Amino acid sequence: MPSFDIVSEVDLQEVRNAVDQANREVGTRFDFKGVDAAFEQNENEIVLRAEQEFQLNQMMDILRQKLVKRKVDVAAMDIKDAETSLNAARQRVIIKQGIDSDVAKKMVKQIKGSKLKVQAQIQGEQIRVTGKKRDDLQQTIALIRETDYGLPLQYQNFRD
Repeated sequence: MPSFDIVSEVDLQEVRNAVDQANREVGTRFDFKGVDAAFEQNENEIVLRAEQEFQLNQMMDILRQKLVKRKVDVAAMDIKDAETSLNAARQRVIIKQGIDSDVAKKMVKQIKGSKLKVQAQIQGEQIRVTGKKRDDLQQTIALIRETDYGLPLQYQNFRD
């Protein structure tokens, strides 16, 4: 039976490269001369450090540009509120990996409500869709692409 998986994955190596490029640009830009500003990455979390909040906004723009250039979807970023103190500001950005259960349930409900002859199952942080005809699976992919779930989706393991 033909099947495919719906997943939401981000290449963390590309994110790491984008963070390194953003750090280099912050180090060379004139408006950041003499400012203690940097990006730090720990697994799925990026921390932006600067002296003032408006510098964090500039750094966020730099990070977005570098991620887009490396073909990382910025919809995978979960941007937290900035934390400011007297002489420092921090902002956390979490890179979302996998499809959380609420979004997965909505997707399965939409697939089942479409009356296509396919079955959808939640398997951890991905969704497996199976059907008898390849055309039904392609219509399912088109249906999922029409709706915005707020995260980048990939379709893998298409088996005939």
